[in-house]
Amino acid sequence: MTERYGVDSEVGTLRTVMLHRPGNELRRLTPRNNDKLLFDGIPWVGRAQDEHDAFAQVLRDRGVEVLYLHELLIEALGDPTARAQAVEGAIADLRLGDTLRDYLAASLTSLDPGGLAEALMAGVRNDEVRAGGLVTSLLAHEDFLIDPLPNLLFTRDSSVWIRNSVAVTSLAMPARVRETQLTELIYGFHPRFAGAGKVYDHSLEHVEGGDVLALGPGVLAVGVGERTTPAGVERLARRVFAQDLAHTVLAVPIAQQRATMHLDTVCTMVDVDAVLMYPNMAEEMRALAVTTDGDQLHVAEPEPFLVAAAKALGIDTLRRIDTGLDPVTAEREQWDDGNNTLALAPRVCIAYERTVETNQRLEESGVDVIRISGSELGSGRGGPRCMSCPILRDPA
Repeated sequence: MTERYGVDSEVGTLRTVMLHRPGNELRRLTPRNNDKLLFDGIPWVGRAQDEHDAFAQVLRDRGVEVLYLHELLIEALGDPTARAQAVEGAIADLRLGDTLRDYLAASLTSLDPGGLAEALMAGVRNDEVRAGGLVTSLLAHEDFLIDPLPNLLFTRDSSVWIRNSVAVTSLAMPARVRETQLTELIYGFHPRFAGAGKVYDHSLEHVEGGDVLALGPGVLAVGVGERTTPAGVERLARRVFAQDLAHTVLAVPIAQQRATMHLDTVCTMVDVDAVLMYPNMAEEMRALAVTTDGDQLHVAEPEPFLVAAAKALGIDTLRRIDTGLDPVTAEREQWDDGNNTLALAPRVCIAYERTVETNQRLEESGVDVIRISGSELGSGRGGPRCMSCPILRDPA
């Protein structure tokens, strides 16, 4: 049987992708909890769903197989061991106390796979249970006992494929920790991924998928900053080297600004030798090339990112395409996820329609841009790349 997963670049023709259609977890956002749950605003859910459906249709029109996270999760939860693990993870929160934890364990265990998946994604409010006990009596009716997961929309962060192995990542923000528990269930129990290699898991040092770029076969760039730690990059490097999945890992420190939490908010690949970059940071970006001789890691001196990347790829240079036309436009369009494009093939990418100047620059550089609406999808600060986890690409 032909292998149904494998990714060795950012730009090889996309064949299969995992998305998450916005659902009731977005309807749980309020002015009181949206900051905690990492959203800048409260999206119009119906419009966000329409925008996401249009995004998925663009992918299908290009021959891409679209898998949905919630459907995969329901199918995985058909396994009794998966259900038990899911319930255990959901009720581990120390805020619950023994009485409430026992009640939720019994309640969740009684649900069918679809109902359990919905509770895990959309969360459970205090006024939705009749548990009794001190904890529920002292909490407000609207308090969540199991928090919703609105950031499931951004499937790139919780897993990333490195060749034929999946890295289930370790998310840094408390609001997102349970996302990777669900992703781990999918890869561990869904029959589609039986036999797939695993190179990372959610219990390890923090690494987020938005920080991991497959620049080309054997070369990874990993952002280091607010979400991915130096220890996480080191652990990932050791693991990909041990499994012969890469020969070079570029550790790329990211200056932390409000809209630059991941490497893919600063740069994305749009061709085998071209990268879209945020110019206000591009000149200062450095990379430390990490390699191995089989016994220990070797860390090179910092170099300009584009220089280090070209060396690792074995090419003369990487073409740089800048976001925007001037520093102010660049800052506006980077905030609007102008750098966060999803390549469908070399020189073909999906971008938000609102990043007008950046899209024009891409087209002037020979890149075909497929524009989608994202006025509501972008409220969680993520673009087409953030919203997609490529599972299968052709070699670039």
